Amino acid sequence: KKSLCWFTAHTVPFPSPSQEPGEIIRKALSEEKRVSTKTSAADLVTETDHLVEGLIISELQKRFPSHRFIAEEAAAAGAKCVLTPSPTWIVDPIDGTCNFVHRFPTVAVSIGFAVNQELEFGVIYHCTEERLYTGRRGQGAFCNGQRLRVSGETDISKALVLTEIGPKRDPATLKLFLSNMERLLHAKAHGVRVIGSSTLALCHLASGAADAYYQFGLHCWDLAAATVIIREAGGIVMDTSGGPLDLMSCRVVAAGTREMATLIAQALQTINYGRDDEK
Repeated sequence: KKSLCWFTAHTVPFPSPSQEPGEIIRKALSEEKRVSTKTSAADLVTETDHLVEGLIISELQKRFPSHRFIAEEAAAAGAKCVLTPSPTWIVDPIDGTCNFVHRFPTVAVSIGFAVNQELEFGVIYHCTEERLYTGRRGQGAFCNGQRLRVSGETDISKALVLTEIGPKRDPATLKLFLSNMERLLHAKAHGVRVIGSSTLALCHLASGAADAYYQFGLHCWDLAAATVIIREAGGIVMDTSGGPLDLMSCRVVAAGTREMATLIAQALQTINYGRDDEK
């Protein structure tokens, strides 16, 4: 059985199967949880988030002591999110924490890796379905060893679009969020889905099960691994302005084709969440 941190050229072993992040999360799903909030009542964190993040970083530091880290819970505690040219691991210990708290099984661990500020590979593990999504720059994207390929759809009226709500729930933000969804439905998209895990939604895009994704309010740790996987599956990841992706901008449009990504971007009104590297 491959470790969570498996990727093309290396294996990072955990001390025992019971200490693998996926096993910890699966076990904790059915247990009582101590839940805290971060930026809003909808931005949740549990002791398992902290445990898994600490375990991943500890094991990676043993093997790569000179590398840097950007991680969700460390950032919430005040660590700066600055992507330097140094080799950097970008870690989301539980993507879908609200799902996790409610025992809704769509939860994942996401680990991306960048060198010289370029994303090199990503690993996303769907904990309950034991699906391991991997991508390495120039070497393709896979799920449990099967090559991934995005949809070739270019027409919004034939598209399934995925998004996430984001943690801000003030009236002005909610109005913009619902307006963006309404605009896509007026464009006759087949549907708009919210599954509670941005990383797994992006994996569905990479696999061709959805045609586009957009979000305001996601973070670099939600996006790093998935960006490599989507690009290696033949897809496009870009800024909501239509320009190149800025990993720290807290906004993204992704699609199987550039035509689709551009159409989605043109339909959206911006929701300002600031930048990860300015918090």
